[in-house]
Amino acid sequence: MNAKLHKNQSGQAALETAIILIAFVVVASVFAFAILSAGSASTERGEEAIYAGLENVQSSMQLKGAVIATADATETTAVIFTVSPVSGGEPLNLDDTPASNEVIIAYRDNGQQDNDMPFTVTWIVRGDTDELLEEGELAEISVDTSGLTSSLVANTAFTLEVKPPTGGTIVVHRTTPAALEAVMELH
Repeated sequence: MNAKLHKNQSGQAALETAIILIAFVVVASVFAFAILSAGSASTERGEEAIYAGLENVQSSMQLKGAVIATADATETTAVIFTVSPVSGGEPLNLDDTPASNEVIIAYRDNGQQDNDMPFTVTWIVRGDTDELLEEGELAEISVDTSGLTSSLVANTAFTLEVKPPTGGTIVVHRTTPAALEAVMELH
């Protein structure tokens, strides 16, 4: 009788196999949860980085059309260009009064640098009466170069940087022509 009990152990082997299988499933579930949690956390951080980048881009503006300069007989007096907001961008305050000016225009050439150039804004296309550059609007910016320490004369390479409070900077790098005229398109 004792020999009969020990001969048929198939039920006991199946039970051991089921316990081992359940242990593997539990361990695999714990590892899968840990991996999914880490992936979810890194996805959230990546999403935050993307939104931060979009915030910087959304309030940017872009250059539209040619860059024009006006001059008298000896020096360039103004550099004029048109800007618009990028598609889907946030409104940008272009109020050109010094007290409320949020946009800064910097000038530099080989001999000088000015980080706060005076400028005026003329609205070409305007959707409302505020000073915000919004979707569908165009603003002409005229930078006064007559007050530079060294005059902006013929055949001079220079750079203007239009810096909004947030978003990308517009860099306008041009060279004045060999002979100054009253109105010139800069290349």
